[in-house]
Amino acid sequence: MILVVDSGSTKCDWIAVDKNGNQLLEKIRTKGLNPAILSEKKIKKILKKSTTLKDNRDKVTHVFFYGAGCGTENPRLMLKVILQEFFPKADILVDEDTMAAVYATISAPTEAAVVCILGTGSNCSYYDGTKLHQRVKSLGYTIMDDASGNYYGKELLRDYYFNHMPEDIRIAFAHKHNLEADYIKYNLYKQPNPNAYLAHFAEFMILNKDSKYILELIKSGIRRFAKNMILQYEEEIKTVPVHFAGSIAFFCQDEIKAVAEELGFKVGNFERRPIEGLVSFHTKTIV
Repeated sequence: MILVVDSGSTKCDWIAVDKNGNQLLEKIRTKGLNPAILSEKKIKKILKKSTTLKDNRDKVTHVFFYGAGCGTENPRLMLKVILQEFFPKADILVDEDTMAAVYATISAPTEAAVVCILGTGSNCSYYDGTKLHQRVKSLGYTIMDDASGNYYGKELLRDYYFNHMPEDIRIAFAHKHNLEADYIKYNLYKQPNPNAYLAHFAEFMILNKDSKYILELIKSGIRRFAKNMILQYEEEIKTVPVHFAGSIAFFCQDEIKAVAEELGFKVGNFERRPIEGLVSFHTKTIV
């Protein structure tokens, strides 16, 4: 049994297939396993909570895990040790979520592209057809992650409390969410995964794109992301496409294309959920 895993900070999808790519179990979903944010104890608790994973742990021969927070060595190694302990008979690969986005969006295995993730968090890398290159080291969601779900959630909350929202949007936002200050601060400072909490506000933004305020909010975030991340590859984007993965990117395709035209880069493919492309890629590479 081969497990192909795509994990964000919010949720984690597991697909079990055989070596021919035939799905063996219903898709498994757990909470996100971001080792840069969660403790070892918390990750183990999430794994043990899944009855399906526990019941099949000894049948697993390979785990291909791609996730948020796996781009630096220490968190990646911590998660690999935990997965090896949980799946004792399996070969374990743990890699950053950007590589999942690469394999899911490129049109051919050796295609060069700039690949962006806009989901709960955000990231951008250049794939030369063989290797991944990053020129900006992420400092996490509190400082970076422009145009991500948690970025937009933070902007919505700030605009609500600073009275920068149009009144109709302000009323609708308050109707949709509990915006009491104590409740917000409790979730931000006393609960795990504050980035995922912030990101859940982004759904409101996607559902209200007919508002001029919302459209400019979306484009402003994408411009920031493009200037800080995509344009660092100013030479590469002259000749290669810029692909996007993640739910924010998928639902904001028109806005991304508009900003791309403004700033002069070519938009390529969009993939909401990279995991299907990962299954195909890995079942072809296992001997």
